Amino acid sequence: MTGTVPATTSLPVTFRPTRTRVVLLGIGFALVAVLTVMSFLLTAFTAGDRATFIGTGLLGLGVLALLSRPKVVATPEGVTVVNLTTVRRLAWAEIVRVNLRPGDSWVHLDLADGTSLPAMGIQTGIAKEKAIADARALNALVAEHGTGRVTT
Repeated sequence: MTGTVPATTSLPVTFRPTRTRVVLLGIGFALVAVLTVMSFLLTAFTAGDRATFIGTGLLGLGVLALLSRPKVVATPEGVTVVNLTTVRRLAWAEIVRVNLRPGDSWVHLDLADGTSLPAMGIQTGIAKEKAIADARALNALVAEHGTGRVTT
């Protein structure tokens, strides 16, 4: 299940910027297709040139796939935050507050140890209203399962 969580929804729940993911992966696959077609249409290219064009497209797809990776997964045991290159597992008691302030690009989780963890899986990029609803849903889950102070 993805998105807004009604009070009676059972866990696990995954929050992910779906529109952003679709756009990034769509652009990545289009990039590979265009560069592959161009490499074969340009007759002056050697096999190495073609491989370089296709490799560049695949590299671009890889970067865009990495950018589309973030998500936040809430389970009965806690929250898993998957950002670009890191994965962090948190128990509910570790989360003190869920923050999505005006101007923030994504949610920040204030933790019991005094640090803050960006949760890029809930981001305002393309779908601001969905991000606000997802932040509120995560906030409600933290209030229900956690022991910390919760505000949005």
